[in-house]
Amino acid sequence: MAVIAVGGFQHETNTFAPSKADYAAFEDGGGWPELTFGDAIAPRLAGANIPATGALDALHAAGHRTVGLVWGAASPSAQVTRDAYERIVGDLLSRLQQAGPVDGVYLDLHGAMVTEHLDDGEGELLARVRKVVGPRVPVVASLDLHANMTRAMIEHSDGLNAYCTYPHIDMAATGARAAGLLERTIKAGVPMAKAFRPLDFLTGLPSQCTFIEPAKSLYELLARLEREHATSLSFTPGFPMADFPECGMAVFGYGPDAKRVQAAVDALARAVHDAESDFAMELYEPRAAVARAMQRGEPGAPVVMADTQDNPGAGGNGDTTGLLAALIERNARGAVLGLLIDPASARQAHEVGIGRSAAFRLGEISGVPGHVPLAGEFTVEALSDGKFTCTGPMFKGFRMDLRHMAVLRHGNVRVVLASKKCQAADQEMFRHIGIEPRQQHMLALKSSVHFRADFQPIASEVLVVAAPGPAKADPTLFHWTRLRPGLRLKPGGPAFQP
Repeated sequence: MAVIAVGGFQHETNTFAPSKADYAAFEDGGGWPELTFGDAIAPRLAGANIPATGALDALHAAGHRTVGLVWGAASPSAQVTRDAYERIVGDLLSRLQQAGPVDGVYLDLHGAMVTEHLDDGEGELLARVRKVVGPRVPVVASLDLHANMTRAMIEHSDGLNAYCTYPHIDMAATGARAAGLLERTIKAGVPMAKAFRPLDFLTGLPSQCTFIEPAKSLYELLARLEREHATSLSFTPGFPMADFPECGMAVFGYGPDAKRVQAAVDALARAVHDAESDFAMELYEPRAAVARAMQRGEPGAPVVMADTQDNPGAGGNGDTTGLLAALIERNARGAVLGLLIDPASARQAHEVGIGRSAAFRLGEISGVPGHVPLAGEFTVEALSDGKFTCTGPMFKGFRMDLRHMAVLRHGNVRVVLASKKCQAADQEMFRHIGIEPRQQHMLALKSSVHFRADFQPIASEVLVVAAPGPAKADPTLFHWTRLRPGLRLKPGGPAFQP
């Protein structure tokens, strides 16, 4: 039996987003469980599709004892504040020191954390953990598919394993894989061989989806190469919204044979390079998307529109109204938009009451220059306390508490309000408040790709919409200043020059 320290600290940082993640953001958790400590971690995460859950289950099934440190996550946003980072990491390291000698460390990380004072939040965390446990104790982490891999992360860990799906339906499974890598490293008594290959172009989030090409075939190739070369292999398409030199795609792997690990990494990196042009994707402007959805959507086969540039899972605040305005302008029949994150309007709806109408000023609460709330008269159709359990493939088992929620109607268009930032990626977010997604003509969802896990099976068509928002689907639209010279800003696009 080994003694394994278990912790987690997740944040996906969009350095162009309007608001930062402070300590309270991790206490709140957004759509994730709140900041949790010590022995409370395992029961708090039990049953959820979360990497640490999969790792804990695998380690306990193998007979190992785990010591809980700290686990926390916050909705994607701009940088993590220095105060939040140092408090959470400081607590994690203190608990690790107090745990005494351990046989290994497992960490549930994202891989794209930027802080007010650090470009590479995970690389620094791994370096500090390494300083506590010394060079001989294996340190292994699971990572998000959108990790921006850095050399420090590779250097200060003994094993890293990233999700293979986007939507991330394999989060718990990835934690279990990482736990297996840690167990094998402990048994071997020596670190695995490792290889790392950064790539030279960025691509927007919507085109990284593993339900579609080219990512679908690339991850099928990854699985074959793992079997052929006895290698734990990962491909991270990156999070293309973090302005620092190591932002971007990468391939990396671990195994007992250095030559085979390198061969697997090189083969997959070549395949990604060769697929560059296939990552290009068609984007719709809001009016064109609504017009197409009105022609093609019907109950039982709705058209799903992804409001990708206001995705709360990529640093947006879920409060922009560009796509909602286009729906109302056309009075689109059977249209539902959600989740619009607007606590003040949700509270107002509860005060107004079901069946009554009032003037509302919806959304645009982030203070983005030039953005103003959408004003109009809306009727309150339904109300909720925002408490429900998700049932879809990605968020299954997540116990949500989005606080005041409401359904408002203007003409034929309905909008679902929530008071806590969370992307619309599970049908239960709508069902629990009286809206059956399958029976709508069209669904406008504030999400980039994660919605596909639960909504694509009911959709007649999926349209990716570029309405105004901070999570640009085309990386060339950001004002980059610190990328590495020569990195192409999109598939086949211009190379960055300082």
